[in-house]
Amino acid sequence: MAILGQIRSKPWLLMGVIALALLAFLVNPDSIDKVFGKNPDVLGKVNGEKITREEFNDQLFVLQQQAEQQGRPKAGLEEQAWQLLVQSKLIKQQFEKLGFEMTDDYFWNQIQYDQMFAQQQQFFDEKGNFKTQELKKEIETLKNTNPEGYNQWLKTRKTVEYRLMARQVFSNISAGITTGKKEAEELMKQRDQLADIDFVKIDYAAYLQKTKINVTTADLANYIKEHPVMFKAEPSRNIGIVYFPSKPSPADDAAAQKEITKLFSGGTDASGGTENFQNTKNDSMFVMANSDVPFNNQYVPANQVPQGLQGKLETAAVGQVFGPYKEQNFYVVSKLIDKKASDSTLSKHILIAYKGAERSTATRTKEAAKKIADSLMAEIKGNPAKFAEGLKLSDEPGAVERNGSVGWTTPQSQFAPGYLNFLANNAKGSTGLAETQFGYHIINVEDKKAGTMGYKVAHLAKEIKPSDATEAESDKKARRFIQQIQGKSFNDFVNIAKKGNYQFSNPKQAKRFDGQLQGLGTDKDGEILAWAFDKKREKGDTEFFTVEGTGDKIVAYLNGKQEAGLADPESVRDQIEVIVKNKLAAKQISDKIAAAKASGLDQIAKMFASTKQSAQVNMLSPSVAGSMEPKVAGAAFGIAKGKLSNPVEGGTGVYVLIKKSETVNKQPGDLKQFTESITQRNGGMFGQAWMKSLQDNADIEDYRIEIWNKLGNQQQ
Repeated sequence: MAILGQIRSKPWLLMGVIALALLAFLVNPDSIDKVFGKNPDVLGKVNGEKITREEFNDQLFVLQQQAEQQGRPKAGLEEQAWQLLVQSKLIKQQFEKLGFEMTDDYFWNQIQYDQMFAQQQQFFDEKGNFKTQELKKEIETLKNTNPEGYNQWLKTRKTVEYRLMARQVFSNISAGITTGKKEAEELMKQRDQLADIDFVKIDYAAYLQKTKINVTTADLANYIKEHPVMFKAEPSRNIGIVYFPSKPSPADDAAAQKEITKLFSGGTDASGGTENFQNTKNDSMFVMANSDVPFNNQYVPANQVPQGLQGKLETAAVGQVFGPYKEQNFYVVSKLIDKKASDSTLSKHILIAYKGAERSTATRTKEAAKKIADSLMAEIKGNPAKFAEGLKLSDEPGAVERNGSVGWTTPQSQFAPGYLNFLANNAKGSTGLAETQFGYHIINVEDKKAGTMGYKVAHLAKEIKPSDATEAESDKKARRFIQQIQGKSFNDFVNIAKKGNYQFSNPKQAKRFDGQLQGLGTDKDGEILAWAFDKKREKGDTEFFTVEGTGDKIVAYLNGKQEAGLADPESVRDQIEVIVKNKLAAKQISDKIAAAKASGLDQIAKMFASTKQSAQVNMLSPSVAGSMEPKVAGAAFGIAKGKLSNPVEGGTGVYVLIKKSETVNKQPGDLKQFTESITQRNGGMFGQAWMKSLQDNADIEDYRIEIWNKLGNQQQ
């Protein structure tokens, strides 16, 4: 299983068709079809080809596994999964248009070129031949012995297929990217031909400092209509958010401090007795009965204790007490219970998981898993060499490649307690069976050695949390605020929030399946998105939300609804306002020059308090005074020598110029070298631009919101 284990150990390589458990319907599909106009198992289409719920779920599942492996949040990956599926479908369609077919023979002939395999030496023999037959044999064994692992391979294969199709498509199309002789000659001419100019630049930023220009919604809309391809929009919502966190007050802080002090040395405890943390005879029971943080019976190294204890335990006596001290949002008192050198253990294991175990994808029952583990344990007891063969059945990713090793651990390692208990109670060379929340482990203790000093510390902690009075005050502020903004404009909503010094955010293009709202990030984000996308929702609607567990309050205001089509002007104001303002400034500047009937650069420079400058420009790399200005270069070669140009609307300002002369400065290199460099440059830019063009011009139907809304209504 060496090759398949390598695949399973690197889930971050699965970058094609990748996964989303979005619509886990608990309704009979036959009855759903009668209720819905669209099949709820089809979430959309790309040029008529279906995107099914099953492949959508697979896509998200792998994305979530990647996120877990990399320590990133698993929430909010739905939109990424959708986009990856759309792109995969487009690639597949182009692959088939070119006359190719993803047959089994094609797959096995091309798999060695996939990124998952091409740079991994273990997939090739000493002669450089890909181990195709060995991989096929392992897959067949997996199919017969580990259905869960085989199912994962099938998903991996689908991912690889899409990447192989993309490789073939890009290879064929990019092979057609060439530069003709005439084109190369013209580009060389543009490179070598220079125009010497005098010019005046009226800089937009400088002009706008002196002249106020307001960009209206209509101005933004006009710009969007002039550039429709750039502003194709998916459904989104403009949402105003005001957040009222339930933060502990100074009185709450003082109450927590008073409570910890009483438990530490007071005359009575929580049950009315005279026991306290200093005189208790049972530290663990006292902590379990009175602390907001559970008792930890493990030994920890000195560098892993709370900041308030750093540097104090090394010289402390057993029984010594520290505190009270503040640690984040807790008041803490700590007592050193014991200290000793902790052994380090080297171990390896075989994991047999079952359905319902933590992080498990297995479908077998717990009873079936126990039966397999017992049988395998009996074999290994009779012949320890069987451990290596048993690794093929392990549900731990990469078990074969790592020989099942988990490396060196100590009692302080972040491992399942059942696993650590086995290591603590068994000598070097021992092999046995242990159960954890992950399943059944056949563990072999390979080695043990004395480790560093460890400390067992009892922590009595009291959380500094908002009282009922504090939460009531937060709730009061939020409800007063929502009453104040009822029926008001969004500007009123913003102004009242700012006047109250409340926490405000405004995600302007929130999508239904984003998972999280920019500027918020609570467990309520998904519910707020569902509220905003409800088909009954209208602009100006408001709603009140309470975050479970924290008591935080959220007031949401629907400021805009963007349906599929051209982007709502206000939703993209932040992106284009500067561009539109510059265009309006350019028109004003040009009109002023025309009205003044200016006849020379000096007159224009004086009008706008600017200066006359000189530059040398070419068409291929049109840099003017440090800015790329192709329109200025075009004007320089388009006017007669000595003639004043019309105002030119550049990217950074309005230019007026006079051409003094044209010269030719032949650069080194022949036509062949230049042609090759241009072709290489165009090839490098092609892939991303071509993919974007495919997506911009595709007929993409997205039914997710419609299906979700109908399902929600049905459940209600």
